[in-house]
Amino acid sequence: MGKRLYVGNLSFQTTEDALRDAFGGDGRQVAEVKIMLERDTGRSRGFAFVEMATDEDAQSAIAAMNGHELD
Repeated sequence: MGKRLYVGNLSFQTTEDALRDAFGGDGRQVAEVKIMLERDTGRSRGFAFVEMATDEDAQSAIAAMNGHELD
């Protein structure tokens, strides 16, 4: 299992800090958060990648965040 998670259907107002806080809950460690941006406008494209520190953190984040609403 990979440690890099795809996060889709994000609000355009969601920030990297908000994703880091959400995925870092319950003691999980987030290594990196990257919201994908439109090249021309700099606006969010509505999805991101969250890289977790360990495979166990990734599995825990999937279980906790699957179907969870943010923003």
